[in-house]
Amino acid sequence: MTRISKTELAKLTWEALCQAFPDSACSLDYDEPYKLAIRGILSAQCTDVRVNITSAELFGIYDSIDRINEASEEDIGRIIKPCGLYKSKAKSIKAFAALLAGEWGYEIPRDTTELMRVPGIGRKIANLIVGEIYQIPAIVVDTHCKRVMKRIGITKSDTPVNVERDMMKVFKKEQWIAIGHLSVDLGRAYCTARAPKCDTCPLNTFCKRSI
Repeated sequence: MTRISKTELAKLTWEALCQAFPDSACSLDYDEPYKLAIRGILSAQCTDVRVNITSAELFGIYDSIDRINEASEEDIGRIIKPCGLYKSKAKSIKAFAALLAGEWGYEIPRDTTELMRVPGIGRKIANLIVGEIYQIPAIVVDTHCKRVMKRIGITKSDTPVNVERDMMKVFKKEQWIAIGHLSVDLGRAYCTARAPKCDTCPLNTFCKRSI
C-alpha cells in the first residue's frame, strides 16, 4: 500500500471503526455523574464488567454522595475489594466524596486539572469524566487505545499522554470522545494484546501491523 499521511490514516481509521461499531459507547454504567466518576476510580486495573457489578452493590448501600462521605474507608474497601487495589481506591473515593460534598458544592468540575486533585483520578479518568458528563472533547487513552493506535501507526509512543497528543493532532475535535470508545471496542474484539485477529480486522487494509 502506498505510504499515507497520519491524517489520512486517522480518517480511514475513524470511518472503519464507525462502520464496525456503530453503537460504540462507554462501557461503564452511567446514571448519575458522581457515580460515573467513582466507577472511573474503580476501573483502574479492573474490567468494566466487574466495576459495574461492584459499584451497583456499593451504591445500593450508600445511595448518595453524602452517605459515601460519611462511610469509613474500611467499609467502602470491603465492598469494592473485588475490583482490586481496594485500599487505595477506597481512599480515592473518600477524597472525591469530600471534595464533591464540600469545596465543589456538589458539582463535578469541568476542569481536568481540578479533577486530578483527587488521588486515583489521573488524566485518563479526568478525560472520561468531562467527556461523558459535559461532552467536553477529550480522549481517553487506556491500554486498548494505546495498543490499537500504535499498531495502526497513529503513534509510536507507549506513554498515554504522548499517545493522546498524537491522536489530538490527527482526529477532529468532535471525534475525540468517541475515538477512545471505538478503540476499546476494536481492542476487545480484534486487536487483542495476544493473538490479534488481523485477518478479519476491519482495519487490516491500512493498519501498519497488517500491511
